Amino acid sequence: MPTRILIINPNSTAAMTAEIAEAASAFAHTGTSITAVNPPDGPASIQGPEDGKACLPGLFKLFDETLNDQTYDAVLIACFDDTGLFDLKKRVSIPVIGIGEAAFHAAAMLGRTFSTVTTLSVSIPVIENNIKAYGFADQSIRVRASEVPVLEVGQQTRQIIHAEARRACEEDKCDVIVLGCAGMAGLAQSLSTQLERPVVDGVSAGMGFCQTLANMHAA
Repeated sequence: MPTRILIINPNSTAAMTAEIAEAASAFAHTGTSITAVNPPDGPASIQGPEDGKACLPGLFKLFDETLNDQTYDAVLIACFDDTGLFDLKKRVSIPVIGIGEAAFHAAAMLGRTFSTVTTLSVSIPVIENNIKAYGFADQSIRVRASEVPVLEVGQQTRQIIHAEARRACEEDKCDVIVLGCAGMAGLAQSLSTQLERPVVDGVSAGMGFCQTLANMHAA
């Protein structure tokens, strides 16, 4: 049986959803199908707690409607803040995983310590709170902001993000770098090669966990 993964981007930017789906497809096993959706309205990007709160009505409605209409084996919430994640986990019996949640678990398995490079400073408290809630406070050295807005993450801002990741390696002495935005998924491989250490993005980590947990759930 194929594994059916639903990816929900909680912001309303369809172009970003398409980019996330493309990045996720690179980590799909043979027989895995991906459906990626986003709410039709709400914040265009999620940068800090106010945007996170504003996106919840659209996210919850889309989640319920999509899962009522179609059957999936796992759901990936593609916002690094893991917006609405624990409310959504309670609504269904299948695995529901956040890309932040997945990235931190993967980083903790790849090294003793990690630092996170995210977009804007306004997102740092949300991410720090999540790290603490997941039990990784002792392994997380620092959450750093590149000051690149979510919708500007990409090839043109690659050098800024790379520079912040390099500073994290030099100043934090961390074993692993976590990329703290769904839009950074395409930067992980080249950055890992340059820095000569594991670089984790939540989309690939989330896909891995979704597929594994979906198979365990079905067994």
